[in-house]
Amino acid sequence: MNKKLTKSDQRIFAGVLGGIADYFDWNPSWVRIGYVVLSVFTGGIGGLPVYLAAA
Repeated sequence: MNKKLTKSDQRIFAGVLGGIADYFDWNPSWVRIGYVVLSVFTGGIGGLPVYLAAA
């Protein structure tokens, strides 16, 4: 099984989190919620630069 990690067409901002959810067959809403929680608890340092680099 060869899956490719790509950006999602069902995007809110850049499609990065939707693409991750598609790759792992997860619900995109839960991935987005997890990202927000990670960003809040790390003060944006953990999530924002990684998201921008992936975008």
